[in-house]
Amino acid sequence: MSGLGPVRIEAYLRRVEYEGSGRPSGVQGLRRLHRAHMRRVPFENLDIHLGREIVLSEESLYRKVVEDRRGGFCYELNGLFAALLSALGFQVRLLSARVIGADGVSGPEFDHLALLVDVGGRQQLADVGFGDSFQEPLSLQSRTSQTQASGTYRLEKAGGGKWSLLERTASAVEEWRTCYSFTLEARRLDQFQEMCRHHQTSPDSPFTRNRMCTRATPEGRLTLSGMRTTETIHGRRQQRELEGEAELWQVAEERFGICVPRGRKQGLA
Repeated sequence: MSGLGPVRIEAYLRRVEYEGSGRPSGVQGLRRLHRAHMRRVPFENLDIHLGREIVLSEESLYRKVVEDRRGGFCYELNGLFAALLSALGFQVRLLSARVIGADGVSGPEFDHLALLVDVGGRQQLADVGFGDSFQEPLSLQSRTSQTQASGTYRLEKAGGGKWSLLERTASAVEEWRTCYSFTLEARRLDQFQEMCRHHQTSPDSPFTRNRMCTRATPEGRLTLSGMRTTETIHGRRQQRELEGEAELWQVAEERFGICVPRGRKQGLA
């Protein structure tokens, strides 16, 4: 159960610049809130490369995302978003998902954290922590593809209570890529801590290999990866190589709205 009180709820809504009238409610309110979160709170792994430990507590996540105006990766963003939704009266369930790699191999349990939101019996898959992904929740009741500005998606149910999230690629109209698989079993946030630490420290984790920061925009997406920025505007991509560390941190502040103190590494050896 969420510990976010009225003051913190309002601060969180201001953080994502939620534009709806009153507090979000119902499917439409959830959609607006999800879209606002995707556009205002970046998916980023900068703390990992600064050697700062990520702890999965509601207090720590609130301080980082809302008070310090930072982003995070799936455990942080969806973990805190679940607390907000719960405080707003939504029925929320944390889900363990296994990310499917480019080689088709499934990741381990708790590889990714996604959310199931029940709105009056209408089950929605919410996920504000999977990078370049759907900007509005996907309906589990739909058996057809669901098209948004960010792409076309499909949810498939298989045997054993397993589900898969698929995205249609831009290369071929009928080519689908499986993003991750999941079940609807309810999980606790602390169950993700071991894999959260793995992704902070393991050389096998994609998050330890490269610094990145990305967020959706009304026209497409803005991404910082390594020393390169990529801006997609209505399907057209513009890339630019950054000249050094100073420019990288300037881009992080000016284009993503985050200012990261870059002192001595701490928390993880």
